[in-house]
Amino acid sequence: MNGTTIVRIILGIMSVYIVIIFGRDLIVNRKKINDGNWIVTGIIGFITNFFDTLGIGSYAPTTMFLKLTHSLKSDKLLPGTLTVACSIPVLVEAFLYTGTVKVESTTLLVMVVAAILGSWLGSKVVAKLDEKKIQVVMGIALAVTAILMVLSATGVTAALGAGNTAMGIHGWKLWLAAIVNFILGALMTAGIGLYAPCLALVYLMGMNPLVTFPIMMASCASLMPVAAHTFIKNNDYARVPSIAITIAGSIGVYVAYTFVKSMNVKMLTWLVIIVMVYTSILMLVEGIKKFKAQNKA
Repeated sequence: MNGTTIVRIILGIMSVYIVIIFGRDLIVNRKKINDGNWIVTGIIGFITNFFDTLGIGSYAPTTMFLKLTHSLKSDKLLPGTLTVACSIPVLVEAFLYTGTVKVESTTLLVMVVAAILGSWLGSKVVAKLDEKKIQVVMGIALAVTAILMVLSATGVTAALGAGNTAMGIHGWKLWLAAIVNFILGALMTAGIGLYAPCLALVYLMGMNPLVTFPIMMASCASLMPVAAHTFIKNNDYARVPSIAITIAGSIGVYVAYTFVKSMNVKMLTWLVIIVMVYTSILMLVEGIKKFKAQNKA
């Protein structure tokens, strides 16, 4: 079985899975679908997933916009809302962009499964955190993501892949890559996007830049529905923002894929980084203040 077939099967299974668990929860809790602004969160979903398709990423910008627009009643709901809301748009993106996969099947399968297992464990941990801990964790996550975006925007990350020819890895390299991707899958449930660190990982393992996209995309698209299950089960997500971002985000992905073949997003990337740093500081300050208030009580 080649890499393309493996990716398509995994994406198909995960698509059915998220539609079932998300749809069932919405039907059971249909009277609770009143926890947000449809228009604002829909616009957020369209914009962030449109530019995710062009390479900026959607996780951190969505966090940033949800926070700045006060779209959630509590930051406690941020990780779950992000995971549930972005699952289907990312799957749509994966189906559209994952054509002929040249990475070796074993490498692809091991790294994707590792990311899935990591997200399963990570979601269990994150779901138990209270609001102030979520604010601190996601503040740190935004800061880390901003640093990774700077490295990518300045060409540092791409330089790691120069001259790499391997289409797969074996032995200790594969085990190490699996362990790191497991950790990245867990961290994604806390708000640190997997794209940039996974890209650096693949390059450091000596793999050809051509294999990076299917590994990153298949990992992200597969781990999110698994993590979403925990947040949905624990009622740790906002339904209106999740529905709005899912629908508008999927449309944004399709519009970008169909009508925009290329766009210079360098200036926009730097703007996102600046606002991301501001949001990171905001969340850290809020979280630390609550910790101090708790200690004084």
